[in-house]
Amino acid sequence: MREFVPRELVAGLDFSGMQRVNPKFHSNRRWARRREGDVIWRLPIHEGSDICLYLLIEFQSENDTWMAVRTQVYQGLLWQQVIDEQKLEAGSRLPPLLLLVLYNGERRWKAATTTRELVAISPDSAPWPWQPQVRYYLVDIGALAQNELARRSSLVALLFRLEQRHSPERVTALVEEVICWFQQHAGYDRLQGLFTELIREAFAGRGVNTSGVDLLEMKNMISIDYDGWQERWLAKGRAEGLAEGEAKGKTEGKAEALISLLVGRFGVVAPSWRKRIRRAELATLERWFKRAIDAPDLPSVFNPPP
Repeated sequence: MREFVPRELVAGLDFSGMQRVNPKFHSNRRWARRREGDVIWRLPIHEGSDICLYLLIEFQSENDTWMAVRTQVYQGLLWQQVIDEQKLEAGSRLPPLLLLVLYNGERRWKAATTTRELVAISPDSAPWPWQPQVRYYLVDIGALAQNELARRSSLVALLFRLEQRHSPERVTALVEEVICWFQQHAGYDRLQGLFTELIREAFAGRGVNTSGVDLLEMKNMISIDYDGWQERWLAKGRAEGLAEGEAKGKTEGKAEALISLLVGRFGVVAPSWRKRIRRAELATLERWFKRAIDAPDLPSVFNPPP
C-alpha cells in the first residue's frame, strides 16, 4: 500500500491500527464466496479515529473480464456484513472501501477496472448517469518497470521482482539480494521460507529441480550449471513467446474483423464499444462475431435477449 498505491489513497491511514476482518459472505455463486487467500483489513483513517477504511485485497493470476462486477458484489456484501454486525441504524454512514487487485500473470491485465466500461450503452445516453460506477485499483506486477523496482530496497519490491520473468544473470543477482536482505534483517524466518518457495517455483518453471535446498544452495546451483540452465531458459522462453505472439495476433485480427462487420451492419461504432472489443478474449470475440451476423441491433451483439 505504501509503495505501490497512489499516495492520496493511503494518506492518513493508520497502519499501526490494522485489523484483520473475518468475512462472512454468503452466496450461491462460486466467485462471491470469500477464499482463504483473499484478505480484508480494517484501517483507521487517522490515528485515533473511529472511522476505518476497509481494504479488500484480491489475488489474481489470470485475467478476469468481469473483475469489476465481482468488485461490486464483494463491496456490497461487505457493506451488508458491516450493517448487520454493527447494527447500523437510519442516519448512519457506511465505512469507505478500497479493493486492491494484485495480478501476477505473465500476460498484461486487459480487463476493465470500472463497471461502467462494461455497460452496453453509450456515455451520452439518458440512462448512463444511473449506471453503477464501481472501480478497483490494479497492481499489475508484470507491468512494473524492472529498473524502478531494482531501485527500491524493500521486501515488497523484491517479492514483485521475483514474480517477474528474468534472465539467468538477473535471477542470480536477485537471489543474492534476497539472501542479503534476510541476513540484514533477523527474525523473519517465516518470510524467508516463503521467498525460498517462490524462488524454487521460478526455478521449476525453467526446468531446474531445487527441492530440499536453501537459498544459498540455489544460488550455487545456478553458478555450477549456468550454461545448461540458460539454454533451458532460452528454449522455454522462445516457445512461450511464439505461442503468445500467435495467440495475440489471432485475437487482434478477430477484434478488427468484428469492428469492420459492425460498422458495415450498423454504421458508426462508438469508441467505448471499440475499446471493449479490443480488450476481449478470443473466445468472447468469436461469440460476438457469430451474433453480429444476424443481430437486430448493436447492443444485441454484446447482450443478447434471454
